[in-house]
Amino acid sequence: MTEQIAAEPEVLVSIDGSVGRLTLNRPKALGALTLNMCRLMTDALLAWRHDAAVKAVMIDHAGERGFCAGGDIRFLADSAAVGGAGAREFFFTEYRLNHLLFTYEKPVIAIMDGVTMGGGVGISMPARYRVATERITFAMPETGIGLFPDVGGGWFLPRLHGSVGVWLALTGARLKAPGCEILGIATDVVPSASIPELKAAICADPDAIETLLAERESDPGHSEMIEHHDEIDRLFSGDTVEEIMAALVADGGEWAAAQAKTLRTKSPLSMKVALRQLQLGGKMTDFADDMVMEMRIGARVVMSHDFTEGVRAVIIDKDHAPRWSPDTPEGVTDAMLDDIFAPLPADQEWTPL
Repeated sequence: MTEQIAAEPEVLVSIDGSVGRLTLNRPKALGALTLNMCRLMTDALLAWRHDAAVKAVMIDHAGERGFCAGGDIRFLADSAAVGGAGAREFFFTEYRLNHLLFTYEKPVIAIMDGVTMGGGVGISMPARYRVATERITFAMPETGIGLFPDVGGGWFLPRLHGSVGVWLALTGARLKAPGCEILGIATDVVPSASIPELKAAICADPDAIETLLAERESDPGHSEMIEHHDEIDRLFSGDTVEEIMAALVADGGEWAAAQAKTLRTKSPLSMKVALRQLQLGGKMTDFADDMVMEMRIGARVVMSHDFTEGVRAVIIDKDHAPRWSPDTPEGVTDAMLDDIFAPLPADQEWTPL
């Protein structure tokens, strides 16, 4: 039995009708991406790219609980402890996959039926069709473990309406299906009970994807986020983390106070990195440029005190009491950020496939 489990592929790669299928197959890890999974998906996408028999690609998951909860954080932490070469290889490979999906010529359908965070966002946001169900929980929670919203977050988040992307990046706020549809994170919302039949219908007739989705779309219901949309735009529009914190404190309202309390638990370094990342990424005109920037950030941040400490507090000891350094936004200088965003040695810079 043990040998059978060990031999189970982390991504199930198949062709169903005229649809290439990539099924994330780590249900116990909520589909968290490994280096091997990124390679398997990339190899399949490259093989299908010019295969006339494959008209579309579908990305989904095995198991009930989550589409993809992120990347293999423990692997990144273990790599950082011995110099970070493995972490850099992971980022380099994962970002190539993200870029390949972003530029893919054939329609890609991502079925976000459950937890969709971090690395899961990176493989779903580039898809032409992003199908959420009532079980989706969407978030970019990286500032809580000393990382940053990568896998294209620098591109996608600042292109959401108003200041919502900054709010999501800094707080790690979680969205359900209604918020995902309002913001365009999900192109369609379909009941989870209808997903098996939807997948079968798409595989049978991928040319009819839009009709098949429209026939099954449901009303996602009310979004709590929309109640606070004006507050998000007003309070998270500052040019610095300090300005945003000051605005939240000055507001005096219950919602603003809750956001300020949340920000005080996040890595100040990560928040400042994320805000600069979104400010720069929002001005970029090529997704590849964002990947170059995020590779530079990732290579440095994974080696930081805050990442090691965040993993300890959240994943290892689980005391959820990280000791950040610096422990305030004011302690994070522009010079520290400049070092994180600086070019890498030529042989470590990111390049597309």
